[in-house]
Amino acid sequence: MPTPDFVVRLREQIGTAPLPLVGVTAVVFRDEKVLVGRRADNGRLQCISGIVDPGEQPADTAVRECAEEAGVAVRVERLAFVHTLPRLTYPNGDQVDFVDLVFRCSWVSGDPYPADGELIEVGFRGLEELGDMEQEQVRRIALAVAEDDPASFEGGRPK
Repeated sequence: MPTPDFVVRLREQIGTAPLPLVGVTAVVFRDEKVLVGRRADNGRLQCISGIVDPGEQPADTAVRECAEEAGVAVRVERLAFVHTLPRLTYPNGDQVDFVDLVFRCSWVSGDPYPADGELIEVGFRGLEELGDMEQEQVRRIALAVAEDDPASFEGGRPK
């Protein structure tokens, strides 16, 4: 995925220092299946995800990323999970602290395909067909399965 322009401009100012960013994960359901893609950069299977642009509503980011990465239109139904990912350090030294907002979404239209090159394969899989997916991704899906559960979150407890 190309680095968003606003991140490039920030990096010019702060170098590789930790940068807090908001990301979204779209857990998209169609019938009893979930939309997943295999990343081109590391081969990992995951849900559609991306970075919230300045001024963009996070739910709109989920819709945009599904169109950009998988060529599908979706409707965001609810927030399923809020958490901070462990600090990520890229090979060039850039450090990022992502707050990830996981949304349960429903498929509206379009046949999934690797639309922008970020994914090498994309499609709907049954929940029993996620064997090569990392546990953290499976957890996001599990928290989004229920249609009307309240959002889960990490933190917020006295230390």
